[in-house]
Amino acid sequence: MIKKLPGEKWKQLQFAGWKQLRRKYAVSNLGRCASYSSDISEDGKLLNGSITTGYRTLNLHRADNKGTIYLHREVAKLFCAKQSTKNKFVIHLNHNKKDNRAANLKWATLEQMSAHQQKSPQKIAYKKLQKERSSTQKGLKLSPLQVKTIKKIIQDPNRNVTYKQLAKKYSVSEMTLYRIRSGENWGAV
Repeated sequence: MIKKLPGEKWKQLQFAGWKQLRRKYAVSNLGRCASYSSDISEDGKLLNGSITTGYRTLNLHRADNKGTIYLHREVAKLFCAKQSTKNKFVIHLNHNKKDNRAANLKWATLEQMSAHQQKSPQKIAYKKLQKERSSTQKGLKLSPLQVKTIKKIIQDPNRNVTYKQLAKKYSVSEMTLYRIRSGENWGAV
């Protein structure tokens, strides 16, 4: 039996293979998840789920083997309106991935999601740490001077060296070079 919270509304999850499962599943607009047989308020059981890359998930064994359900996406599908068909991502307005209240979720485009992530307190703290590390040179593969050189090479429209060759020369991954180019890594240099 689940005690309903003030203002809480429950909606049943419907996903591929949901009819074959023994129990039904539902999420509330307050971000809670439950399983039940006939009625949530009578035989419902609250579920904590698992944490996958910081997000609360529900792992179900279904016929198509796609067992992981991200609860924030399901809450958004059922309780948050999409402003456009381009909105394919769900963001947490307060940057807390475990706060799945519908009021904290919003559909966004890739560009909006990326901009929102850059404002995350964790991302800001990480950038600050990286900046401090780059000034003290502890544990870094590249120096600021090397990064400046790499940026010049990458931005050169007449460059004849590939990312793979550049990565090998500086003993870093190609992904590191893409992150340097976008400013995700070494943005202050």
